[in-house]
Amino acid sequence: MIKPGSVINKKWIRRAFDKAAVTYDDAAVLQREVCTRMLEHLDAVKMVPETVLDIGAGTGFGVGLLMKRYKKAHITAVDLAPGMLKRVARQGSWLRKPTLICADADHLPIADNSVDMIISSLMLQWSGDLERTFREFRRVLKPGGVLMFASFGPDTLMELRSSWAQVDGDGHVNQFMDMHDVGDALLRSQFADPVMDREMLTLTYQKVTDLMRDLKAIGANTPSSGRRRGLMTAATLSAVEQAYERYRRDGVLPASYEIVYGQAWLAE
Repeated sequence: MIKPGSVINKKWIRRAFDKAAVTYDDAAVLQREVCTRMLEHLDAVKMVPETVLDIGAGTGFGVGLLMKRYKKAHITAVDLAPGMLKRVARQGSWLRKPTLICADADHLPIADNSVDMIISSLMLQWSGDLERTFREFRRVLKPGGVLMFASFGPDTLMELRSSWAQVDGDGHVNQFMDMHDVGDALLRSQFADPVMDREMLTLTYQKVTDLMRDLKAIGANTPSSGRRRGLMTAATLSAVEQAYERYRRDGVLPASYEIVYGQAWLAE
């Protein structure tokens, strides 16, 4: 849920996440936690779906949880990066495997009105046009179908953004949409009864370079502006590290993430 006006280069995103597939799981502590918490919201959903799409499936952590939760459902994993889908293929057993589709969330090769449930954890922040993405989700959902997602809010990585801004005036962190704006986009996309919620999660690091390394390992260091970042000099890195030090508490550096959860239905 990048702020309107940001430019999204899908080729760069695909390349970054394809490359990150081999390192993703070692660094994706936050991603697993958010996916787990998001899927806990399904406890209140009485529907027993026959078909479920996990859009932006990554390496398949959520797919594994969905297969355990809905033992008779047909689970389909969709991701832009083929390297990620190779990891998803490890989920399930020889008797039951997820279907794998390499596709852009804005152009799903899936029939109209064919899916009971769409799940998407930490993918929508890469959408350059959230309403277009929601309309595509609406197209493939059956009447009465449900959409559940998690994404990042505007306070995500606020410490890193502020530290970079002190050094060169550029936050170097994608700007994300406010929870209320996301809810409005759902309504404009003709989803019904949207329920939005948010929480703050914090990871801690000894050094800011450890945070940067994790962001690179999960493929999340691709700029939304579509322009390449120049090589970081030692002097620049040192300045960022010094700026970030003002956040150190109890011997560690915090990295804040605002997590936005959303749920909505397609009217019958």
